[in-house]
Amino acid sequence: MKALYIGRFQPFHKGHLKVIKTIYKDYGQIIIGIGSSQYNNTYDNPFTSSEREQMIKETLNANKIKNYKIILIPDIHNPPKWVDHVLSIYSDFDIVVTNSEFVNFLFTEKGFKVLNTELFEKEKLSGNVIRKKIKKNKKWEHLVPKQVVNIIKEKNGENRIRKT
Repeated sequence: MKALYIGRFQPFHKGHLKVIKTIYKDYGQIIIGIGSSQYNNTYDNPFTSSEREQMIKETLNANKIKNYKIILIPDIHNPPKWVDHVLSIYSDFDIVVTNSEFVNFLFTEKGFKVLNTELFEKEKLSGNVIRKKIKKNKKWEHLVPKQVVNIIKEKNGENRIRKT
């Protein structure tokens, strides 16, 4: 079976990794959809799709997770047509994995099986929380895998977030 897991991954954090590790053993392949892929250099979307892809690949490879594929999903800002948009990009999956009620609703309405994931330490493991910590010069590195820390520092991501 193939599972589709969609997120913005701004940045990819330990909660995302925990979801992937949780479903890794149950599915032959995990399709990771990078949502809002066309956006970057803003506070909500500071990293490019290629930077997010690099964060995910380096982290999963370091964790010996190999049965994944990454796809880019640009926003179309049209919820009734969004699932069809996703399917036009990639349709070879059996289940959608999400913790988003809205994504759950949209895919369920189209007849897809949806697996809701547990939120792992949502008060800490959230892209929004991590970006706020970076902006305020607070400790954030412990919330993301070390590969992501390295990429954010290498790409000058802290300054990018602070300037938005």
